[in-house]
Amino acid sequence: MHNLSRKDLDPVIQELVEKISPYFSVYGIQQQGSSIYFYGTPKENISAIEDISGSIEVSRAYQKLWTAFAEKGYQFAIKYEPEGHILIASPLKLPAERRWINVVLAIATFITTMVMGSLLFGADLRSNPYDALRGIPFTIAIMAVLGSHEAGHYIVAKKHGMRTSLPYFIPFPSLIGTMGAVIRHHGPIPDRKALFDVGVSGPLIGLFVSVIVTIIGLLQPPITQTSDGFQIYLGLPPLFEFITRIIPVAETSAIHPIAFAGWVGMLVTALNLIPAGQLDGGHVLRAMVGNRSSYVSLALPFVLLSLGAYMIFILNINGSIWIFWGLILSLFAASGHPRPLNDEDPLDRGRMALGIITFALGLLSITPVPFQV
Repeated sequence: MHNLSRKDLDPVIQELVEKISPYFSVYGIQQQGSSIYFYGTPKENISAIEDISGSIEVSRAYQKLWTAFAEKGYQFAIKYEPEGHILIASPLKLPAERRWINVVLAIATFITTMVMGSLLFGADLRSNPYDALRGIPFTIAIMAVLGSHEAGHYIVAKKHGMRTSLPYFIPFPSLIGTMGAVIRHHGPIPDRKALFDVGVSGPLIGLFVSVIVTIIGLLQPPITQTSDGFQIYLGLPPLFEFITRIIPVAETSAIHPIAFAGWVGMLVTALNLIPAGQLDGGHVLRAMVGNRSSYVSLALPFVLLSLGAYMIFILNINGSIWIFWGLILSLFAASGHPRPLNDEDPLDRGRMALGIITFALGLLSITPVPFQV
């Protein structure tokens, strides 16, 4: 370990000193390997804290400085020694990402969505397997819708210094050939602002792309369905119906596969915006109202289960989707929501308004009965 002179400091270290100075008077800087040790005395009362893995109370200084250090590629800890306070900056150690997995899953999803999309275009794969290529337009549309959602989360998380993985597409032999896409977050959430921005970005960007895809699909010539198999009837959400009122649509009962991809995007957005648990809506509501969101998160599974039962047994219509989501949320809502490092500073009015608008868009993107077979 060797001492660093203020004159010889690296520009990044100088920036870190500037970030620290509102909270600590730095009287010494040392470097050991890739870690940097800042010795200082607090400028205000700062509660005792261990490193992040064992802290009981996270100090406001830690809350404020974590993001600043993360933006420079460092993880941050405060230690208290008899001789004074030590602020330790060490390079962020991200879990080794096997990106080949992302690539393989994306290729597999491209294939499964292409095959299922070709069936939507009326392909007969038994007589001509190469007809699967007819599903490429649907593949591009559905992966753009789902990928843009996760890309929104990824870009905004990186902007806030959060550690996150690339999107993982999930191939699955469903009607659309996939179970969607996910990303993985590592480490703490800096503050409510970051929690809100990450939570709201995916649905808004995904919904924007869904609207574009829907418009493109509605402008396409109608598809002649030759299959004698089962029929799926889609419930059109208000947002989709609004688009059909301003786009000239051919008189046909069949929805174009590309427009169907836009419909799927709207459904995915609406379901993700349910304000409970670890869903995007749960993140947004937690950022907006704090711990009070836990009451909504705990109540919603019962609300959805009751809604599904009412639709099935009283109205005699398909409410299975709400039974399914009610059961899913009942399993995960009880686990609570991770607390941001800085949970004290409320959101600004602009974000609060954007949160309300986002939930309203979610309601406009779904119907009580999205589909029936």
